[in-house]
Amino acid sequence: MEALARGLDVLACFDADHRSMSLTEVATAVGLARPTARRLLLTLEELGFVRSSGGAFQLTPKVLTLGMAYVGALGLWDIARPHLEALVARTGESSSMAQLDGADIVYVARVSVPKLIALRVDIGTRFPAVLTSQGKVLLAALPPDRLAATLAQPSRSGLPTRTDRTPEQLHEELTEVRARGWALADEELAPGVRSVAVPVRDRDGVVQAAMNVTVHAAETTTDQLLGEHLPLLLRAAGEVGAEWALWQSRPHVQLPRPSGSATA
Repeated sequence: MEALARGLDVLACFDADHRSMSLTEVATAVGLARPTARRLLLTLEELGFVRSSGGAFQLTPKVLTLGMAYVGALGLWDIARPHLEALVARTGESSSMAQLDGADIVYVARVSVPKLIALRVDIGTRFPAVLTSQGKVLLAALPPDRLAATLAQPSRSGLPTRTDRTPEQLHEELTEVRARGWALADEELAPGVRSVAVPVRDRDGVVQAAMNVTVHAAETTTDQLLGEHLPLLLRAAGEVGAEWALWQSRPHVQLPRPSGSATA
């Protein structure tokens, strides 16, 4: 189990700023001895998750299967994709879906359009929840005890989580988000980035994800975002939730027991 944990740490140490790393850099980033890091990298290379060239290691596209297995198991991506594409076609703006992981949001689906916004977002991208519209929607859906515990966790996004709001102001904002059903983030994550998000609920009505529309503040005013794009976003999220509920209610095939297994 320790080797598995270390192997996952090795995969996680690669990011947009560290696409190619030497053995020493990997060992330092993960806090391992060089021989241990080397064994892990060679194993990951044999499994197809890492490749090496000229003494440097890079991730391979096979790593995507780890994240997409999670999304595929939920049924979310196949359901959300056509709705995200239709929403983007109508708004001319990028749209994403994210879920909460600790104090961060993690993107599980995205359809983007070329824009001036200098903010790279891919499947698996992690941002501090308190600075994003999707994060506010997901935080607002938590019960008080879980909300407090979540906000107490450090972000693993590598980005600063500084906010101008006091804890009291944040709680007031989340209460308002919960009541009205949508959240706005106006240049909180990065200059020029403005977005609105709404919840996506499962068949039990529990908020499991959030969908957003992201615009450039210099191109789209807050009034335009809320008046023109928000109604379309609310409709799309409702359709995704309804289809997801049907998917969750479908019969699941029970896998056959291995021969010789004990019966209950």
